[in-house]
Amino acid sequence: MAAHVEPLADQPTSQAVWNALASHYKEVSKLHLRQLFRDDPKRGERMVIEAVGLYLDYSKNRVTDETLSLLLQLAKESGLRARMDAMFGGEKINVTEKRAVLHTALRAPKDASILVDGKNVVPEVHAVLDRMADFSNRVRSGEWKGHTGKRIRNVINVGIGGSDLGPVMAYEALRHYSDRSTTFRFVSNVDGTDFAEAVLDLDPAETLFIISSKTFTTLETMTNAQTARAWSLAGLGGDEKSVAKHFVAVSTNAAEVSKFGIDTANMFGFWDWVGGRYSMDSAIGLSTMIAIGPENFRAMLDGFHQMDEHFRTAPFEANLPVLMGLLSLWYNDFFGAQTVAVLPYEQYLKRFPAYLQQLTMESNGKHVTLNGMRVTHDTGPVYWGEPGTNGQHSFYQLIHQGTRLIPCDFIAFAKSLNPLGRHHDILLANVFAQTEALAFGKTPEQVEAEGTPDWLVPHRVFEGNRPSNTILADRLTPEVLGKLVALYEHAVFTQGVIWNIDSFDQWGVELGKVLAQRIIPELESASEPVLNHDSSTNTLIRRYRKSREAS
Repeated sequence: MAAHVEPLADQPTSQAVWNALASHYKEVSKLHLRQLFRDDPKRGERMVIEAVGLYLDYSKNRVTDETLSLLLQLAKESGLRARMDAMFGGEKINVTEKRAVLHTALRAPKDASILVDGKNVVPEVHAVLDRMADFSNRVRSGEWKGHTGKRIRNVINVGIGGSDLGPVMAYEALRHYSDRSTTFRFVSNVDGTDFAEAVLDLDPAETLFIISSKTFTTLETMTNAQTARAWSLAGLGGDEKSVAKHFVAVSTNAAEVSKFGIDTANMFGFWDWVGGRYSMDSAIGLSTMIAIGPENFRAMLDGFHQMDEHFRTAPFEANLPVLMGLLSLWYNDFFGAQTVAVLPYEQYLKRFPAYLQQLTMESNGKHVTLNGMRVTHDTGPVYWGEPGTNGQHSFYQLIHQGTRLIPCDFIAFAKSLNPLGRHHDILLANVFAQTEALAFGKTPEQVEAEGTPDWLVPHRVFEGNRPSNTILADRLTPEVLGKLVALYEHAVFTQGVIWNIDSFDQWGVELGKVLAQRIIPELESASEPVLNHDSSTNTLIRRYRKSREAS
């Protein structure tokens, strides 16, 4: 079913092309990919883009040349180029927080000049990177010793949201390149189980904690940090001086960091123009750098930068992020598709879909425009996924034969980092087979020709016409990971510009946090608290208190 499509209310210059797309959708929605490929035998060779080491096959999308022309026109008339220039130029395009949006500066070369309020921020970025590299080398070499003189063999990153999802994803993605003599773990959930399991088999004398919180006040992170501090002290004889040898901070709040017992010389900062979900290549990536080494970390930054430059300079029709952003918008706003499946056929990318969930949904899960008007169209599809081939044996059934349209991004690599016999050929065969099956399906006639009984035919028919992108690269390297992350960052930005929303704030996470701070003392109060919530919340609080008292 198509989405309810209306013009972009507060972007009058793009209303006409939006309406043209709505009319065009009525024609294109009736076309099947079988027909599109039949009519254009070269479609699979023609509808591809290759840039900065990534190959995108977008031919299995339900689009014609006219569709793409209209989508590109929409991008132009929505002011995408001007918004790109404003972002890269350090203008404060995060309007609700009055901040610049410069994650691109985190991976700019040393000789670049990027101004924020008239100041070049690039030297500061590289100064932090150099300090990170020095610290990482000291930990990796064993020069950095714990309080008892033992070498650090365990590194635990404590954070949440962007301070956790990026480091976790990067560690898993680049595990092939990591220092195997060191154990890396990540604690984010305020559920005590997360911390308890992370330290269960570790020696405090060999364990370093990285506390990642810009303000050093984030409830979940600081709760876990205090628990980590108590655990570490208990294992090190209670000597407060030991904290400085087993804790470092990624923060900007020197007073709180020092109060915690961390030497501010071991505090690594970042800036308010770096949003949490865009921060994995900042000091938030300290655990990543310790794991893979400064050289590999800088290679990842170079991959980010290459995609930044491609996005900034390539014409829209040959621009990977622009095209992917437009195609996702096409299905979201005109076909009424509510989700996008990201399906990496690479075990190391098992946390990549989870990382993209924050990047995409925290960025574009907005219901008002930059001008504060309610949007008249759907924004922010739900992103989800699992590595192939595992997903084929769980949710692919719904994608192939269910009633919902689910556009898919398949990600694969020509070379395996762990070549074992036929494994990689079988893996890649599955990538190509799945996109083919989704696009073309199997007709009743084909099913009947296989000798299938009449009563079983409907069950074995695949309607096809399920769209997908295929992204191929040579192999998963730090550089390629940077390119993939930046690809999706800029695709999200492209969509946000067209929807005329602020992709860089996240007010939606605030209300629940505020209410939690109100409820915590009500749960912990020794006397029965006066409750002024709704009847459901009041009853739940009372039930929890009663259950806790009974135990």
